[in-house]
Amino acid sequence: MKINWGTGIVLAFIGFISFILYFVFRMSTDDRANHDLVTEEYYKKELSYQQEIDASNMATEMDANLKVEKTDEGLMIYFPERFDPKKISGTVSLYRPSNKHLDTSFPISLSKTHLLIPDNRLVDGRWDISINWKYGDNSFLHKQKLVY
Repeated sequence: MKINWGTGIVLAFIGFISFILYFVFRMSTDDRANHDLVTEEYYKKELSYQQEIDASNMATEMDANLKVEKTDEGLMIYFPERFDPKKISGTVSLYRPSNKHLDTSFPISLSKTHLLIPDNRLVDGRWDISINWKYGDNSFLHKQKLVY
């Protein structure tokens, strides 16, 4: 049987479409690929984004920036020394982009001007840390991406 150029083009299209459909099917059924949303309530979080911008700007205006550094014991967060540590409240959220099961959030409770996140809570890799804290009537926000 002789194949002319028209039949060859049709066979090439069928082969290409089959190739693409195979990979689409394989990627959509593969359990190793994580197809979750970045956050559970993405749209609700977007509505409060202006408050995050205001809190971040407030930290810059009042020179209330935090210092986050890696130590042998874990991750150390230094709050400004001019604030009374007992009057600081808020939450620290650790977000792991590659695995939502490692995400954690805990309240801030200070007796000194620094907070230690123990080394056993953190796995090596990329983390997004978000610290929402209040001092008096002012709300502050510190966001940072770090590799632990």
